[in-house]
Amino acid sequence: MKAIQVEQTGGPEALKPVDLPVPQPKANEAVVKIAAAGVNFVDVYFREGRYKAPLPFVAGQEGAGVVTAAGAEVNSVKKGDRVAWTGTLGSYAEYAAVPADRLVRIPQGVSEREAAAAMLQGMTAHYLSHDTYPLKRGETALVHAAAGGVGLLLVQMAHNIGARVIGTVSTEEKAKLAREAGAHEVIIYTQADFESETKRLTGGKGVDVVYDSVGKTTFDKGLNVLRPRGYMVLYGGSSGAVPPLDLVVLSQKGSLFVTRPSLVNYIATRDELQARASAVFGMIAEGKLKLRIDHTYALADAAQAHRDLEGRRTTGKLLLLPDWASV
Repeated sequence: MKAIQVEQTGGPEALKPVDLPVPQPKANEAVVKIAAAGVNFVDVYFREGRYKAPLPFVAGQEGAGVVTAAGAEVNSVKKGDRVAWTGTLGSYAEYAAVPADRLVRIPQGVSEREAAAAMLQGMTAHYLSHDTYPLKRGETALVHAAAGGVGLLLVQMAHNIGARVIGTVSTEEKAKLAREAGAHEVIIYTQADFESETKRLTGGKGVDVVYDSVGKTTFDKGLNVLRPRGYMVLYGGSSGAVPPLDLVVLSQKGSLFVTRPSLVNYIATRDELQARASAVFGMIAEGKLKLRIDHTYALADAAQAHRDLEGRRTTGKLLLLPDWASV
């Protein structure tokens, strides 16, 4: 099979096309013929070596497709089932062997491409808005990168809950997308300071929660726009890692809360994974959550997909398709 392997960590050029044997399932695994693989910032972190994995490894943490074989101990899925997963390396390939307890069936009304686009980012938006800081009707959330993959889904979920959503984006085009997703106000941070604008929009009261996937360049100002006892939810670092924080700052700024969640801890059990995936798939099937698949790439073009993602030249979701020729 064709696959994209990282032999040594580094830049996008570290993503090397290779030929590998089709995997055989272990007793607790199923082999999936991949229809689409999601491209996410977590893939960049593994490629760079910020997140560790034994070398060499096949890149990619998210995918969807059809089961072609199942191990002897597997009874949750069978050959021919449409399934999706996230959190297991190996999706930048034509086939992947995935632990069966990490697979969820794709329901009717949801395509394989939609499932691949929704697993990581959709469930991330869900746990952020429903569990890490459970938004309530009438509260106000500041969503950074509101036109990004998670951002567009998070804006929709927050809007559907009945919260007021303030989004930050870099361009007019992205501002339009954020508004269409349900953002009530959008700050173009290349034209205006998001701290002063957020304070103006909230009458100086501040927001209940900041959902921040940007990190280094937004974190400190994000603390300044929180109401007393507000929540800073840092779930990414596209601009770099946040420097160490003296916790006394949190008391000085109003007894604030800071958390750094990760999806893996919100789908730790089989039951929670099933429930969260079902909730997201249900929103898609009912038309309450609209996915924006911004661009599809051939598997061979994985390095370009990473360049586009890191260069903030994209909105919504990026997918790799197993076709080896350019899409």
